[in-house]
Amino acid sequence: MPEIPHDFGVGRSDPGTFPTESIKAAALAAIDTEAVELNNYPGSLGHSGFRAVMARRESEREGVGVDPDHIVVTNGSMQAVTLCAEALQQQPGDTVIVEEFSYPGTLSAYRSLKLDMVGIPLDGGGMKMDALEDALVRLEREQRRPRFIYAISTYQNPTGFVMPRARRMELIEIARRFGVPVVEDNCYGDVHYEGPVEPSIYALDDDPNHIYLCSLSKILAPGFRLGYILARPPMLETILARRHDAGSNYFASAVVAEFYRDGIAAHAAVTTPPLRRKRDLLCALLEANAADICAWSEPPGGLFIWVRLPADTDLAKLYSLALSRGVNYLPGSDFHYRAAEVPYLRLAFGHLPDTSIETGVPILARCIREARTSNEPVDVDSLF
Repeated sequence: MPEIPHDFGVGRSDPGTFPTESIKAAALAAIDTEAVELNNYPGSLGHSGFRAVMARRESEREGVGVDPDHIVVTNGSMQAVTLCAEALQQQPGDTVIVEEFSYPGTLSAYRSLKLDMVGIPLDGGGMKMDALEDALVRLEREQRRPRFIYAISTYQNPTGFVMPRARRMELIEIARRFGVPVVEDNCYGDVHYEGPVEPSIYALDDDPNHIYLCSLSKILAPGFRLGYILARPPMLETILARRHDAGSNYFASAVVAEFYRDGIAAHAAVTTPPLRRKRDLLCALLEANAADICAWSEPPGGLFIWVRLPADTDLAKLYSLALSRGVNYLPGSDFHYRAAEVPYLRLAFGHLPDTSIETGVPILARCIREARTSNEPVDVDSLF
């Protein structure tokens, strides 16, 4: 398959900020200090030094103490997502709550597990609490208590929205009232551009039913395949009981523990400014080329922009046109919990050179215009 010059599809960090020399030094140090342990299996929790560094990461960002022994190292965030779902699932057909638009990897995992997903509509503050409560009342009436609520509350994928603190408190109260655990995915938490840093649900409440997921794919590199679960006992033991491998990549964990031994802030200060600039560039180009036909998010963090298309867009034609002209993106159906054909698309910008963004967005805008089935004026006041 020929290379796509304007690939807005997959969310990745900026390869230009990858700390090659520092990682080399960390790898050499890890080999020197970990040679004996590299000949052992890591165990169900994983590398102790890595867990200590990630506990510090969470404590500094969230403002609460985190016990390294409550962290489970996983092979990327997707193992964390799947492991938690397996731990909480009782049987195929169990009901779970998700955002109406959510991360495709999670949706695929839940479909594979044959979980029955109930999607909750979003607005600019994330999952709508009135809709969540209505859904839980209905499910209780049907004797279908959900096994858990899965939410990306900070820089939500695909929309980039941040759930305000007050709404997080509502979510905590509703979840407790209905007896449903919350699985919070915070993979993008350190990719912060501006505005308040809202505390995680885990930091706002000490309910042992809360589960917190994070990874290093979006701040360091996805190739390390390092993520983790943060959970308090007895939920921690419930999750570990479902783990049947011998632990996660010990060498990668040792290298990252060495690299981040002084914390994550210094590295984030290097990686964030180029990403913020790319976000601004992409939004400016959308404004210049598609302001009359599209609406889009302007996220205060994360790696994605969510674009609302005209309702009369022929979605199949648009995707075909864009690919034929060297532009790739992920269609809205990839993010919909029922894979519905919806007039949205997601643009990932972190890994792209500025030149690809500058030339790709005008091409995409022309394709959108050509894929419309009418010339009617478009209502682009909001994303929903």
